[in-house]
Amino acid sequence: MSTRFLAKLGLNLKKYRLEKGLTQENLAEKVGIHPTYVGKLEGGKNNPSTKMLYKITRALGIKLSDLFDFDK
Repeated sequence: MSTRFLAKLGLNLKKYRLEKGLTQENLAEKVGIHPTYVGKLEGGKNNPSTKMLYKITRALGIKLSDLFDFDK
């Protein structure tokens, strides 16, 4: 997986998390993961599964496709 792709995905995740007024800890609690994992995702360090992305988008109240819209 391209590190550039993961970095863009992480930036989008952070953008939506902040728009919803959530901390990494808040989001992690909603999804059932460790806050460190959220930080690694936002930093483009981890490659999340489709299932994990689905859980995150549900917690943020956005569509999965929103995370992959790198033109915004």
